[in-house]
Amino acid sequence: MSTPDTTPTVVLVPGHWLGAWAWDDVVTHLHAAGLATVALTLPGLDPHDPDRATRTLDDQTAAVEDAVRAAAGAGHPVVLVAHSGANAPVSLLLDRHPDLVTHVVWVDSGPVAPGTVLSPGAPADLVELPLPDLDTLGAQASLDGLDADALARFRDRAVPEPGPVLTQAVELTDPRRLDVPTTLVCCSITGAQVRELADAGHPMFAEVAGLRHVDVVDLTTGHWPMWSRPADLADVVAAVARRAAG
Repeated sequence: MSTPDTTPTVVLVPGHWLGAWAWDDVVTHLHAAGLATVALTLPGLDPHDPDRATRTLDDQTAAVEDAVRAAAGAGHPVVLVAHSGANAPVSLLLDRHPDLVTHVVWVDSGPVAPGTVLSPGAPADLVELPLPDLDTLGAQASLDGLDADALARFRDRAVPEPGPVLTQAVELTDPRRLDVPTTLVCCSITGAQVRELADAGHPMFAEVAGLRHVDVVDLTTGHWPMWSRPADLADVVAAVARRAAG
């Protein structure tokens, strides 16, 4: 009888304005480490989708679920990697199906709290949110480590984020989501700062305070480490995958 292949599949979910292409450099390193990967372009971020501006968080969550179920159905543990604004659909997936994910890795991100709205100040009828100019973006999130080519590629390939994704409240009901083993990859702020904010009850880190199995890894760089430190990020994910394989 053959031994089942328990090598994890790594499912990579990009943040706002990004598609699967954002993970290309990380995927190269993960494949070199012998890991299977699935990089997603979430509904609403495909520039060729004529209805993309109407896509919702539920649509995005369903896409993550499909990818996770396909890997789990093939008998592979799933390491789910979420960057930045992917935290909303991934938090919903973990709430609805915590049993499908062996380990979740948050990349300069973290789980959202119940009731979270990604852009609470946005009008309810917001159609879409384009990538801001780089000065505005840099004031919102660190661009450290990104050279001119990376910034140009970001600008050229970014797709406006659908309004419904940014204005829909995240409804979470199953506390088992907090039991899923978790790694926080801290880039633009340190792990120590994250723990301090969580312990202090900061609303953005309320869910972090409730996580029951969490490791913190510092990977000092800007908010987009898949471009600024792809090999190092892949090493972190590969190490998680090795532990998930048991």
